[in-house]
Amino acid sequence: MRRSMVYIYKKVIGDKEYYYLRASVRKDGKIVVKDIKYLGNDLHSIRAGLANLPSTYAAEIRKAYKTINRFLEANTYLEKAKALKLKKNEYLSTASLEGLEACRIHWRDAFLKLDELTREEVLKDFLIEFAYNTTSLEGNTITLEQARNLLAENQTPKNKSLREVYDLQNTERVFFTLFRDASRELTHELICEVHDALLENIDTRTGYRTTDVRVFKASFKSTPAPYVAEDMDALLRWYRAHERTLHPFVLATAFHHKLEKIHPFMDGNGRTGRMLLNHILLSHGHPPLIIRKKNRLLYLEKLHAADASPLLEVKPERYAALVEFDAREQTGNYWNLFL
Repeated sequence: MRRSMVYIYKKVIGDKEYYYLRASVRKDGKIVVKDIKYLGNDLHSIRAGLANLPSTYAAEIRKAYKTINRFLEANTYLEKAKALKLKKNEYLSTASLEGLEACRIHWRDAFLKLDELTREEVLKDFLIEFAYNTTSLEGNTITLEQARNLLAENQTPKNKSLREVYDLQNTERVFFTLFRDASRELTHELICEVHDALLENIDTRTGYRTTDVRVFKASFKSTPAPYVAEDMDALLRWYRAHERTLHPFVLATAFHHKLEKIHPFMDGNGRTGRMLLNHILLSHGHPPLIIRKKNRLLYLEKLHAADASPLLEVKPERYAALVEFDAREQTGNYWNLFL
């Protein structure tokens, strides 16, 4: 059988984990899977086991190095998270809670300790993915490849509007500004600064809106214009009251949703909300998050599921589905971005 891909497969029986080196190949239109070698049940000895494999598999293992290394690193940090015996959370499954903690530990103990140049390079790659996805969620038609060429090579895409180009460039500038000042307090001033900077050269309507707005296909009514500042003030008081009692991921997710429901700006609410979500995560020692375009419909569905919640409430029955969705976006994408 011709091998096309090798990877580590984890089999869980009861509370024990067993690791295998597995090969898969497409044959006659079907995927055929074969276990090459049992690697044991000790995650820390797998690398030694891989080094002692017959040379027959050397080429495949080398080709799959990044995939294998990503698996080992992610599971190593997951073990560290499990060892903490985290307190149960009403908004998150145990698996999601441990997965988020694994990302946080790696972010703190590995990524942030990289040399500055390497860290900036990785963050640049993250930013390209983030900028592409967060703007695409709002209808920007620039592709990921075009976004990469624009933000990494300064190549303006053909047949795209300046509005779309500014959309990505503004996102890059705002993200790095917030990253470098992650401890900055969340205030009205910061919220409006983020919004206005994201819409620079795109929309001249800055600051909180003073006229009513209709949210297309929304399952909620946005705050009437005369009460926007009042509701945003209440939201910030809610944030400060819950900052030390809610898990940071729950706090950031709920704040994002509540801001969207108020809809404090004439345009750019989604982009502003996702940027502030990441500011909250960063300010509490967690890595930033990308909500991917491919999951747009599910993202909107989970946001809408929380719409029935009153502004100052954050009951698990309203928010757990949205928090779980965001957690899966984080744990499912983090290791691809930061390893």
